[in-house]
Amino acid sequence: MKWTSDAGGKVGGGLLLALLGAGIPALVGAALDSRVGEPYQETRLYFGTARPGGLPPVGEAEFTRFLDREVTPAFPEGLTLQDGRGQWRGPDGKTVHETSYEVVLLYPEKEAESRGVRIERIRRAYEGRYRQDSVGRSDDKVSAGF
Repeated sequence: MKWTSDAGGKVGGGLLLALLGAGIPALVGAALDSRVGEPYQETRLYFGTARPGGLPPVGEAEFTRFLDREVTPAFPEGLTLQDGRGQWRGPDGKTVHETSYEVVLLYPEKEAESRGVRIERIRRAYEGRYRQDSVGRSDDKVSAGF
């Protein structure tokens, strides 16, 4: 097939450029849109294991029991558990190094308020049971598809 025009190809070329110019931003926008799935909330909890007063750190078996009894019933849909090594500065100014655990929870954004209540219950339970100063928490809005 041969394209011709009376204007020596200028009209056809101009039309082609106009079409490309209109389509390229839409294509680039679609390619850069990284949203997948539905709006979700991602909460990461950071559990330390060092205990005060010379007590031994929270062991893996203890943490697994806590996870099974407190976290899994509150988030039966699933979670991600990652081993970590954390550090923080104690009241005496010294850096404390400890084994830690990171739990990642994903849940629909529309359930953020009720899930937040569950999360705070988990944090308080761990802090009290294992004599922790705090359980770290970070929240992020994400898009997720399963």
